[in-house]
Amino acid sequence: MCQPKSGVPVGSRRLTLAASVIVILTLGPLTAAGADDVRNVRNRGALTPIKHLIVLVGENHSFDNVFATYEPKRGQRISNPLSSGIVNADGSPGPNAPQAIQFKANTPLPSAYFMGTGFTKTDYSPFLPNPQLGNAPNDAISLAELISNPIGVQPPFDPTISDAQIELLGSSLEASDLFLLRTGATGAAATTGPDTRVANYATLPNTVFQLTGPRLPYDSYTGDLVHRFYQMWQQSDCSVDNAVRGNPSGCLSDLYPYVGSEGGLNSGANSMGFLNMHQGDVPVLKQLADQYTSSDNFHQAIMGGTGANHVALGTGDAMFWESFNGVAMPPAASIANPDPQSPSSDRYKNNREWSNCSDSSQPGVSAIVDYLSTLPYHPDHNCETGHFYLLNNLSPGFLPNGAINTTGIFGGGAAPPSSLRTIGDALNEAGISWAYYAGGYDAALRVANGSMDPFDLFVAFKYCNICNFESYVSSIMANPAERSAHIKDLLDFLAALEDGNLPTVSFVKPDALVDGHPASSKLDLFEAMLTNIVDKLTSNPVLFKDTALFVTFDESGGYWDSGYIQPLDFFGDGPRIPFIVVSRYSRGGKVIHSYNDLVSVLKFIERNWRLAPLTRRSRDNLPNPASAANNPYVPFNAPAIGDLLDMFDFDHRDHDDDQDDHD
Repeated sequence: MCQPKSGVPVGSRRLTLAASVIVILTLGPLTAAGADDVRNVRNRGALTPIKHLIVLVGENHSFDNVFATYEPKRGQRISNPLSSGIVNADGSPGPNAPQAIQFKANTPLPSAYFMGTGFTKTDYSPFLPNPQLGNAPNDAISLAELISNPIGVQPPFDPTISDAQIELLGSSLEASDLFLLRTGATGAAATTGPDTRVANYATLPNTVFQLTGPRLPYDSYTGDLVHRFYQMWQQSDCSVDNAVRGNPSGCLSDLYPYVGSEGGLNSGANSMGFLNMHQGDVPVLKQLADQYTSSDNFHQAIMGGTGANHVALGTGDAMFWESFNGVAMPPAASIANPDPQSPSSDRYKNNREWSNCSDSSQPGVSAIVDYLSTLPYHPDHNCETGHFYLLNNLSPGFLPNGAINTTGIFGGGAAPPSSLRTIGDALNEAGISWAYYAGGYDAALRVANGSMDPFDLFVAFKYCNICNFESYVSSIMANPAERSAHIKDLLDFLAALEDGNLPTVSFVKPDALVDGHPASSKLDLFEAMLTNIVDKLTSNPVLFKDTALFVTFDESGGYWDSGYIQPLDFFGDGPRIPFIVVSRYSRGGKVIHSYNDLVSVLKFIERNWRLAPLTRRSRDNLPNPASAANNPYVPFNAPAIGDLLDMFDFDHRDHDDDQDDHD
């Protein structure tokens, strides 16, 4: 497992801690920020003792995929498959396993995109589809392979890639964890086909199943799965006809394998797999949840994948096509049409990026809009007339050096420069320091400037350009001084962290080697990188005293989740994702149930540094959730998302460092 600086396995010891433990209580009500707060922030400082915020974002895991069998500390409750009786602690189906039963749509299928109503379905019987390898690497790559095809290969690495080269490629890891870049290949003959490592892979009961086992240890690459916008809405299977008190949106989440498998996307039953913390999987995230404060009601902001959710993290909104060189709308070939290809196939006619959701006659739009109109709180669709919104992954129009990718924009492979207002703009206006730190950014910058070095090309391809929400907007990317000041490499973050010289707000995005994304990375690599950050942070008591680290993921990656989904507008919300606050003010293993999503991070920043919402339509305008004590997961003032302040206790401090061991 991941090794901290002492060489003792993380799973068997606590991470380095500052000298205080805080009993966690709920912060009392605070007044909303106004214009005066924005103007005076330089003088007034932060609202709370948090003077530095680090937002670390991994890739593609739902809450239940990671926390399915997590047992919180005594006195805390949690909503997960173990607590619901869907699974037992040993990973076997529990007495309530049918709550996770999955269905397939009967043929003939409707002629138009469907979700929730208008079709009939049959449960998978007796077994789920086979789990799939899903492009997980079957063997380690060699130095010769990396040099000959630097953008087409991925780890693990074989011995021809030297330890020094591994250290260069894994520079965000502590030295004792570098071995993880050499392990975990599937050993299969190919990268596609059934994943026979999963126990009973051909006879999986129709419910969730444990992914890890004797032939598939935690340190393994596993298959990727579908996680696109229209697919995720369809998988969620939402209809008010299914609404009950605990689930007023009526989202059943019961079409996951169907959409991923029979929709022609080769995901099989992967969506129903979970890791087992009770048996030692995900030890670092478990340890942090035990020590600090976590949420079991934190959601991805947008249905679907990485790009749109990172845009929401930085803007509280969805991005739309803006006229570029006189072109007022996206290329026709890049406009989504999720209608089924035939009465017997749920493959979409055009599974692409843009939709004009203000026009219900456009393919796919009416099913979602009609559903939203039936919800009792009548959420605004939030689709401006005539705008084509970006729903799925698409490269930014700016290259890392600020050049505009005109060919990519006109060819449908990139989005035009955007005027969308970001949190970076708001922080700049208030004179608050910030940076977006991305793994592989320096290499991507060198490649944009002409480097053809194979290692530069390899690392540059692992830089997540669609994750960098600032890379889409002109206010930052078109200004060389802004790029230089605010867009930096992950190594710059680690150096600033070690020096205790962080900006006020740091967004941190690991590269694709260590971000935890299925198939291209492993969750233990993300945990190893996280260990490095937590060790550096907590070993500096002065910095840790006023710093909060938010640990989350961009989206669920297509993994099933049992939590409540609160639709806020056309774009989402989506399923739950993990969220942990590491801070001396968030100690004790408490689990918070208030409803939050990625935009709650923006609300926290704005609340703490007294900033106004970004725009009139961004989701940071939504109120904090209010809910009944016996149903804390469902806001009765929907649509609503929290500002995360209830995850801190700023009133109790200066306790013994090990006090939480005796609670």
